[in-house]
Amino acid sequence: MIKELIHDPILLARKSEIATKEDLQVAQDLLDTLTAHKDGCVGMAANMIGVHKRIIAFDNDGTYMVMFNPEIIKKSGPYDAEEGCLSLLGGPRKCKRYQTVKVQWQTAEFQTRIKTFTGFPAQIIQHEIDHCNGILI
Repeated sequence: MIKELIHDPILLARKSEIATKEDLQVAQDLLDTLTAHKDGCVGMAANMIGVHKRIIAFDNDGTYMVMFNPEIIKKSGPYDAEEGCLSLLGGPRKCKRYQTVKVQWQTAEFQTRIKTFTGFPAQIIQHEIDHCNGILI
C-alpha cells in the first residue's frame, strides 16, 4: 500500500530499530511507495513512511531491491556529493559519500547477504542507511 511521506525532521532523526519477519508488510509498503514516487525518488527508508525499522528499498541499476537491517561494513573512495530527499524540504544538500561500500543485510527470508556496491547504487544505499541511523543530510 502506498503510504504518506513523513516530513517531520524530529521523527526522521530518530534511529530505527531492528527489522523482523513481522515487518514484511512494511517492506512491501515501502516498495509500493517508492514505485509511486519513481519519477523523483531512487530510494527510501522505512522511517520516511513513519515506521522506525531498519528497512530500505532502492533502485539498483534498474531493479528495485529491499534490504532488511543493512549495515555498511567497509567503505572506500570518499567524495563530496549533493543530494536531495523527498522527506526534506528545500533543495539538494552537500554531504560526504564513498564510491564503494560493502554492505551486509538480510533478505526478505532473513538470510544474511554481503555485497559490494559502487557508483550511484552505493550512494543511494549510504543515503538510506543514514535515514535508518537518524542522520539527515
